[in-house]
Amino acid sequence: MKDESKSVEPDNDVYKTLLESTRAIPWKIDWNTMQFAYIGPQIEDLLGWAPSSWVSVNDWAERMHPDDQKWVVDFCVSQSKSGTDHEADYRALTKDGNYVWIRDVVHVARDENGEVEALIGFMFDISERKETEQKLLDLQKELEELSFKDGLTGVSNRRMLDSVLEQEWVRARREQQPLSLLLIDIDFFKQFNDFYGHMQGDDCLIKVAQVLSEAATRSRDFFARFGGEEFVMVLPETDAEAAQKIAQRCQQFIFKQQIPHAESAVSQILTISIGSGTLIPSHKDELRDFVDRIDRALYQAKQAGRNRIQAA
Repeated sequence: MKDESKSVEPDNDVYKTLLESTRAIPWKIDWNTMQFAYIGPQIEDLLGWAPSSWVSVNDWAERMHPDDQKWVVDFCVSQSKSGTDHEADYRALTKDGNYVWIRDVVHVARDENGEVEALIGFMFDISERKETEQKLLDLQKELEELSFKDGLTGVSNRRMLDSVLEQEWVRARREQQPLSLLLIDIDFFKQFNDFYGHMQGDDCLIKVAQVLSEAATRSRDFFARFGGEEFVMVLPETDAEAAQKIAQRCQQFIFKQQIPHAESAVSQILTISIGSGTLIPSHKDELRDFVDRIDRALYQAKQAGRNRIQAA
C-alpha cells in the first residue's frame, strides 16, 4: 500500500516552486496578527524591497502612492472583514522611489467556524496595461477634442457652439445675467475666393479666425466658426454696451491685419460685418429666436453697405 504521508511534502515543494516561478507574486497575511506569513521572492525583482522587509500590513500600506493609499486600504479592510474576495489596482512604491501599477487579487480564507483566518493573494504587475489604457484615454480625449474643432481654422466648430450656447443660455436665465452674442461675417468673401483662389481663401479664413479669437479675452468668452465665412462670439455676463465695444475691437483687429481685398465694394482691405444682440433671458424667451434676431441684424448690416455693426 502507498504511503500517503511521504507524498504530501514533495507536493508542497512543487507548489512553492511553481508559485515562485510565475510573474504573479504570491503572498499570505495572518488575519489575527496582520503579519505577512509569506511573500514571494519575485517582489524584490519588481519593487526592490526584499521579502524579509514585508513584515506587516503597514509595510504594504506605506509602500503605496499617497493618492491611492486611503481608499485602497479602507476598501480592502472592509471587504476582508465581510469575508468577500476582492481585488484592487494601485501604484506601489519601488525602493528607488518610482511607482509600479499593481493589481492585488485577494482571497479571504476562513477557519472551520467561518471566521476570517488569513488573506491569500497574488500581486500582478499591470504597468504595461495601465500605460496602454492611458494611451487609449488620451487618444479618446484627442478625438473628442477634434470632433469639437473646425477642421480648417482650428477654432471651435458648430457642434461645440451649440453645446456652449445652450449652457450659457440656461445659466443666464437662471442667474438673470445678460448674455450677448456677435455674429460675424467676412465682407464679399465669395469675391475674395473668386479673385485670389480657394487656397488664399482658406488662408484668409484661418487668419481671421485666429485674429478674432484673440478679441475674446475673458475665460468664459467663447469663439467658434458658424459655417462658411461666418463666426460667432458668445459673451456671458456682457451687456449691450460692452458687447458693442468688443464688436468694435473685432473690426479693429481685422483692420490692423491689412489683408488685401481687391474685389471688395467697400474697401481695398478685408472688412467684416457684425450683428450683435443682448438679452437677459426669461422663461418666455427662446434661444433660437434670440439667435434669429441677431442673424437678421447681421443681414441688415450687410444690406446697409457692410463693414459695420448692427445691433438687434
